[in-house]
Amino acid sequence: MAPLSQNLPLVTPDAQAHETFLDPAAAVTRLQELYAEACAFLAAGFSEIGEGRTPEVRYRAYYPEIRLTTTSFARVDSRLSFGHVASPGTYSTTITRPDLFAHYLRQQIGLLIDNHGTGVEIGPSMTPMPVHFAVARDESVTVPHSGALDFPLRDVFDVPDLATTNDDIVNGFGFLHPDGSAPLAPFTAQRIDYSLARLAHYTATRPEHFQNHVLFTNYQFYIEEFEAYARTVLGDPTSGYTAFVGPGNIEITGADEDMPTPAKLPQMPSYHLKRKDGGGITLVNIGVGPSNAKTATDHIAVLRPHAWIMVGHCAGLRNSQQLGDFVLAHAYLREDKVLDADLPVWVPVPALAEIQIALEKAVAGVAEMEGFDLKRIMRTGTVASVDNRNWELRELSGPVQRLSQSRAIALDMESATIAANGFRFRVPYGTLLCVSDKPLQGELKLPGMASDFYRTQVARHLLIGIRALESLNGMPLDRIHSRKLRSFEETAFL
Repeated sequence: MAPLSQNLPLVTPDAQAHETFLDPAAAVTRLQELYAEACAFLAAGFSEIGEGRTPEVRYRAYYPEIRLTTTSFARVDSRLSFGHVASPGTYSTTITRPDLFAHYLRQQIGLLIDNHGTGVEIGPSMTPMPVHFAVARDESVTVPHSGALDFPLRDVFDVPDLATTNDDIVNGFGFLHPDGSAPLAPFTAQRIDYSLARLAHYTATRPEHFQNHVLFTNYQFYIEEFEAYARTVLGDPTSGYTAFVGPGNIEITGADEDMPTPAKLPQMPSYHLKRKDGGGITLVNIGVGPSNAKTATDHIAVLRPHAWIMVGHCAGLRNSQQLGDFVLAHAYLREDKVLDADLPVWVPVPALAEIQIALEKAVAGVAEMEGFDLKRIMRTGTVASVDNRNWELRELSGPVQRLSQSRAIALDMESATIAANGFRFRVPYGTLLCVSDKPLQGELKLPGMASDFYRTQVARHLLIGIRALESLNGMPLDRIHSRKLRSFEETAFL
């Protein structure tokens, strides 16, 4: 591979001045125009080298950005946890996929304008757009890997830079962009583009299909029940659901339509029961283990969902529990280890009242129990998440003592990770588990027991999760996005 001259002339789209907007819809339209222009410019340049031409220039286009400058300590409604900045200064964020995020952007920009009484500036940023992300949705274009061309791709185009693709905004304090502006949103354009690409890879569905409410599970049985439920509601014209999407972006809109299963399922099969406003439900089978739980939530977080809930199986730790009982987590013992560098274990992960109430009401409604009787089938308490699936095979006195001291009532491998990442990314979270075995009492999951358990409990458990998210769908954003998730220094955008 021959290196090109490092002095290739740089070409960019025609320079565009920043414009000030007081209309959120017009601001988003301008973002879409700038983004489309940048992508088209890079795609055209890439097509030229794809035809075998030796590059004579270096191509560069920039993400669009939003900038807000305020000179006053605006007094805003203190009940709101978002939609405003705390102090005078200049704030900015780069933007990608303004088509995908159009509703979100109109909403967040509108709150800024209303709360601060000033417009936002829209224009090109100084952040280059990697060619991989610019052509990602063009199925006719494949970005070659290193070595596939006669010259290094990075000599001609900007490529993804992991040094700037990080979670410094959500993890840190005092973050500033290179130009000195403070962050306006929790993720930069590069970070979002990276996650959108990974989501498509891991779930085999496009990001456009993901809904605002997400269920995570660790068993395929829940997927089968979810499809059955989806077909039922698609057959009801009053349900508000419009389509059901599975891996491979296979979409059905009728209850009796075929939905073939791909020959090879992705690592985290995802299914989407859609509403027109994005208020539907996505179910992700993350499989077993905290690593998958972190991976899934790391990437889904950039879509800014309104809530995510874990509905999976767990080991019951108390004699009083029965197989099939429910566990509503109100605290987490974090021994999963995958988030220790991003969120230290001494950070408390609180229960969120809105999610807890929605889950408890859903259990009561589906089980047709209430009040004191609900304790017959559900316990509220601490859930422990570990990183060792076969923890029972080790010397037990240490682990059991820790579990007892924590007052844990259930153990799994994913729930604490999902809750902790929800806390870290400011996404409302909750956990409702179902007891599938009791290892401390010698009630291990055996084939016959498992079949009976799955047959009688999975459908009811899934329906509870669905009912809880449906109730949250009708809740105003300023209620569900709790101030408990906001730190000393927060971005204005959710």
